[in-house]
Amino acid sequence: MRVLGVDPAAAGPTGYGIVDSDGRNCQTLYYGALRVPAGRQKESSGAVLQDIHELMCQLIEKFAPTALAIESVFTALNMRTALRLAEVRGVVLLAAAQHGLAVHSYSPREVKACVAGYGHADKRQMQLMVRALLSMAETPEPADAADALAVALCHLQAAQARLRYGLPDAKSLGKSRVLPLSAPSARSVTRPPSSRIESTR
Repeated sequence: MRVLGVDPAAAGPTGYGIVDSDGRNCQTLYYGALRVPAGRQKESSGAVLQDIHELMCQLIEKFAPTALAIESVFTALNMRTALRLAEVRGVVLLAAAQHGLAVHSYSPREVKACVAGYGHADKRQMQLMVRALLSMAETPEPADAADALAVALCHLQAAQARLRYGLPDAKSLGKSRVLPLSAPSARSVTRPPSSRIESTR
């Protein structure tokens, strides 16, 4: 299974990460974060959304993931931030739908509990746990990219649990339940590319 994990952002970089799994080992294929330059953002109100949509389409076409996992909107956000985040999620979901890709959504707390074993883990803890779980030579940077890899790992764990215990698909349940990952169960067989921040002008 190959999963495209996405950490949408209302204002900062939108993180993305591709993780491959054979059911026993996990391998990082590609990761990074898209930061749209201020000049580009001033061109039009939809410039950021357009660039994110184009990036998602490029990643899907290049890596052919079998599923897309994305963080859900955090309910404690203020209305303006929540709406902005929903817009970003919308173009990600659009790109997935245009390519016939199944989408799975997980709350930030679910992702943290699965990867770090603690639903209130901070960004540094998440980076270190992602590095350990994927046996990465370097800590994934920026933190947005590490968060995206964590979302992908969260979905892989949920999918493996459903297969192992014969549980119904997450869509029929309405929500996925995930268990914490353990570092020995996920190893990278190749060294991932260095982190990068891409910008589309």
